[in-house]
Amino acid sequence: MLALPGLAYAADAFSVDSPWLFGDWGGNRSAWQQDGVDFQLGYTMETASNLAGGYNTSTTARYSDQWAFGVNLDLEKLLHWQDAEFQMTITNRDGQNVSDQLADPRTGMLSSTQEVYGRGQTWRLTQFWLRKGFFDDVLDVKAGRVTVGEDFDNFDSKFQNLAFGSGQAGNWRGDRWYNWPVSQWGGRVRVNVTPDVFMQVGFYNQTPYNYARGDGFRLEFSPTEGNLVPVELGWKPQFGADKLSGNYRIGYYYSSVNGDVYGSWRNGGYEDKAHSYGGYILAQQQLTAQGGSNARGLTLTVQAVMNDHKTSKTDNYQSIALTWKGPFDARPDDEIGMGAARIHVNSAYTQALREQNRFNGESDYNSPTYLPVQSGSEYNYEVYYNIQTTKWLQLRPNLQYISAPGAVSKVDDAFVGGLSANIEF
Repeated sequence: MLALPGLAYAADAFSVDSPWLFGDWGGNRSAWQQDGVDFQLGYTMETASNLAGGYNTSTTARYSDQWAFGVNLDLEKLLHWQDAEFQMTITNRDGQNVSDQLADPRTGMLSSTQEVYGRGQTWRLTQFWLRKGFFDDVLDVKAGRVTVGEDFDNFDSKFQNLAFGSGQAGNWRGDRWYNWPVSQWGGRVRVNVTPDVFMQVGFYNQTPYNYARGDGFRLEFSPTEGNLVPVELGWKPQFGADKLSGNYRIGYYYSSVNGDVYGSWRNGGYEDKAHSYGGYILAQQQLTAQGGSNARGLTLTVQAVMNDHKTSKTDNYQSIALTWKGPFDARPDDEIGMGAARIHVNSAYTQALREQNRFNGESDYNSPTYLPVQSGSEYNYEVYYNIQTTKWLQLRPNLQYISAPGAVSKVDDAFVGGLSANIEF
């Protein structure tokens, strides 16, 4: 893309009115979009600094980022294949995470102050899928290299803390459910019952190459560890004369991958293994319109996840967030957000840690071989202000507070300052 003639010298490059930093490439980019070829090049960066507290109380700052290179092909325009599209996306994540200093390094945080850090330090083929609609879009099928969270438990979020974004079911069952940027062979079938109501079921194959660093382009089906099957019922209504949008989803997942049963720890190891399952709820509703437009106003988001008590380290999670798009008439594209989240550690996992410490004769928290006991909940709070500086650049300063990082009572609460940015090239 960067080699295209005249790209960086287009007349509208760096224009505040262009949706792209490098402009419309002399009108070519818009023309290609109209013909069914949409190039995507985006950059996300997130930085965070420990202002006070945490395991390492010294003030430290860390920077993480993600590049995404993609293309979407409208196959109806290009090949006259009705209601069909192809998407390919390659991503690279890099950097460091200040959460590693906030929590005891022997446990880590449950959430992350920089959500873009996760599954990083490698290039990946994140999307390589084909989608086709049938029967006037009553049936919709997608298959290929896909990420679970792009279809299930999905919504848009600008929070920097991991605990407030999309795909929370995968965040607290990340050893079974893989969100962006980790892809796997699979797909989903969706039935649009009405224009507002849909049901969908997915099937995703899991191999160790899906998530291993340096294996982002290994596309083998084997060795197969098992499969993930999520099922979801969704409702996306619009209420009132202002057509206030809602996004309501309830889902269940089952994974055939075997995992340790935490309640079975005996004499130096786990005696039993079991499959995994869980469920989630997402309820998001725009509450108000502002200035005569539903593009502005208040939106409330509530989320909850429940995981099985046998194999899951975190057995439940809840969050609530409020965002205000266009709070000021002079800044109609800016946004304010605030949220609170609770992540709870499975009591069976807590007991297993205690039993392991007793077995190893460890009782001193400061011993390097002691296993810090994760018990109760970690709480995450964030407030941000998103500045739409141009159509292609967003800047987002934020403040975060983490109570009991890693759910370890010995670790002090932490206060974090952050800044994130999104650039569309």
